[in-house]
Amino acid sequence: MSIYWTNNSCSPFTGLNGTCSLGNLAPYALNISEAADVISGIQFAQKNNIRLTIKNTGHDFLGRSTGASSLALWTHNLKEITSLHYRSAAYSGPALRFGAGVQGGDLYRAASARGLRVVGGSCPTVGVAGGFTQGGGHGPLGSAYGLGADQVLEWEVVTAAGKHLTVSPTSDAELFWALSGGGAGNYGVVLSVTVRAHPDGPVAGAAFSFNNTSNETLYWEGVTTWLRYLTVLDSIDGLTTLTVITAQSLLLEFATWPDVTSADKIDNVLAPFIDQLTQLNISTGTSYTSKIHPNFAQHYEYWATQIYDSNTTVGGRLIPRSVVKDEDVGLPALVTNLRDITGSGAQVFLVAANFSHANHAPNSVLPAWRDALIHMAFSNPLSVSSGWDEILQDQAQLNIWQENMRTITPGGGTYMNEATWDNPHWKNDYFGINYADLLAIKEKYDPTHVFWANAAVGSDTYWKVVQDGRLCRIE
Repeated sequence: MSIYWTNNSCSPFTGLNGTCSLGNLAPYALNISEAADVISGIQFAQKNNIRLTIKNTGHDFLGRSTGASSLALWTHNLKEITSLHYRSAAYSGPALRFGAGVQGGDLYRAASARGLRVVGGSCPTVGVAGGFTQGGGHGPLGSAYGLGADQVLEWEVVTAAGKHLTVSPTSDAELFWALSGGGAGNYGVVLSVTVRAHPDGPVAGAAFSFNNTSNETLYWEGVTTWLRYLTVLDSIDGLTTLTVITAQSLLLEFATWPDVTSADKIDNVLAPFIDQLTQLNISTGTSYTSKIHPNFAQHYEYWATQIYDSNTTVGGRLIPRSVVKDEDVGLPALVTNLRDITGSGAQVFLVAANFSHANHAPNSVLPAWRDALIHMAFSNPLSVSSGWDEILQDQAQLNIWQENMRTITPGGGTYMNEATWDNPHWKNDYFGINYADLLAIKEKYDPTHVFWANAAVGSDTYWKVVQDGRLCRIE
């Protein structure tokens, strides 16, 4: 997805006469079908001193699923989905077990066919058991059920020592804790995950937009009004919104409110904001719409789109509730930063969901998620013909925006899956107070650092990446 990591390597867009080099792509891959394949791959890599990478879908902005001169463990074809009634001391109820290669859109449909719904991402190509859940994982059902990592009951994993384990809160509990929010591709190779499933039913949705016409000040007053109104929506159980902001328009891509049976109910919740826009002389025109669908899968397929295109790099920040509620300093500073980012042609995504009340087993999710009103991500899409100078300039700009957002959100953090790989504050921003404990678990289960990934726990203690992309030991 990000040409920063694929370097446009062997791009189909360059035509038959284009030049081709592998760049960061792995020259060899094992098509994983069972644990024995992973064990063989790990042993081969250790014996021959070869870098390992783990890849399911490749939807990764930090380059964790690519690696020059590496052997890739390709889990994309682990597609099995099984429903079960799970019983443990902490949870008894419906669950789904699915392979590491299962993508969000397929999982939603499979769950719906069983009368269930599960937490996944907003993009249908996300590999749910991979970086999504292992890194925390937000999605349209976030306010109702929590983050992806909050759903986990068990992990099926192969360790660096070649052990095939099923880990849970009562079996290898430390490894379970680390895998559930502590970052992907770093503690072991996940083959499958078992997660809580929830009874399906009707879901309400809504969307609207308004444009920046001739009055720049008025448009940003409308944006400010929406940010302020998110603090109202935050108190409504189960309601999640995804907003896209550019210099030209604000689009509520979708609102998701499960178990609501009447469109009037979601209309009534959003009506006060629409009235506030009207008082500002801002019109949503004919863009406002709302619908009820009989299940989550149909709701998702109607409202959600594939948000990220190819050739995209992202940065981001979690915005605490306290910042938006601060009318004197926090909220004006946030709007100033939004104007700066979008004024350069970039777009901003705002996921607003209340993750503070999820009922889950203890996990290593960044604590800042629990205080966040908004997960903010920003991207600046590049042309497929972009050269290295343009790519590097884009990466540098994303880091500037990310640092500016960090300055105005003290005590906040950043969602590691939608962030920059070279943020100098990555340990604190992506892992927070969990970092030291995660590092101890890394050292216990992977003492020779067989697994390595960018901006991952322990990534700066054992290996460094040299100019040609190989990993070399830090002396």
